[in-house]
Amino acid sequence: MPDPIWTLGDLTVHRIDETELPPETGPWLLPGATPDVVAAAPWLRPDFARPDHRLRLASHSFALRAGGLRILVDTGIGNGKDRANPAWHHLDTDYLTRLEQAGFPPDSIDLVVLTHLHTDHVGWNTRYRDGAWVPTFPHARYLVAREEWAYWSGVELDAARRQMFSDSVHPVRDHGLLDQVDVPATGTEIAPGVTLVPTPGHTPGQVAVRLTDGGRSALITGDCIHHPVQLNRPGLASCVDIDPDLAVRTRRDLLASLAGSDTLVLGSHFPPPTAGVVRRDGSGYRLVAVSGNPRAGAGQRQ
Repeated sequence: MPDPIWTLGDLTVHRIDETELPPETGPWLLPGATPDVVAAAPWLRPDFARPDHRLRLASHSFALRAGGLRILVDTGIGNGKDRANPAWHHLDTDYLTRLEQAGFPPDSIDLVVLTHLHTDHVGWNTRYRDGAWVPTFPHARYLVAREEWAYWSGVELDAARRQMFSDSVHPVRDHGLLDQVDVPATGTEIAPGVTLVPTPGHTPGQVAVRLTDGGRSALITGDCIHHPVQLNRPGLASCVDIDPDLAVRTRRDLLASLAGSDTLVLGSHFPPPTAGVVRRDGSGYRLVAVSGNPRAGAGQRQ
């Protein structure tokens, strides 16, 4: 079945599925999202939470065309890589086939946006060929915020992180394809209608991607919002947030700016239907889902 698409004027966004994440991911990633907390937001079920009130999470990318460029936002976990997380270790998915079926063969990609440099967002940067990890998208420029690169370049990495940089980030740099981008508070446009906006906290230089065309807008979240339960409880922090307090402030400010608007929120780990609009709900917010249409490409409110 084709992965869904959403349209904003002439801009079409494709979700490129990699894998559903196992049920154990939620309690590890968002330990504050206990079954009682999830149950208190019944709108999360059945799409975003399981019957036992554990979270549903997924790994996917977003692919789009803008200004004559083919752009891929984040590259998932990747195949065949040594990973400390058993669910990510030597993964074997049909991700590249799905990308090509959506009309984005690897050789055609012009820009790869890395919202941040975490293992599950950079994996398909490279693939294994002739005994080495080489760029999957050899004609693309890979973009990362300068602040993000500076942070990881200046800290001591644990073994798992060193492995990830070795097989998924450094080969891109060594092939001369990695570009550091300055991202001011107002954002920076990288293609017509495609703007990187700073969303720090989860990592120092994390960005979200704002899309605008034809009077419509969307926001690809990166990990400033891991799961829709964080709309209901914006103070829920991730166990891997580098600066949890800043991550919460970023999320609160972002949700306040989105609430009541028609901006489509495309969650980088939200399971299907993946997209929605933000509405106020008591002291928090909720996501009103918007499904993608693989045929006509027009988002339909559920």
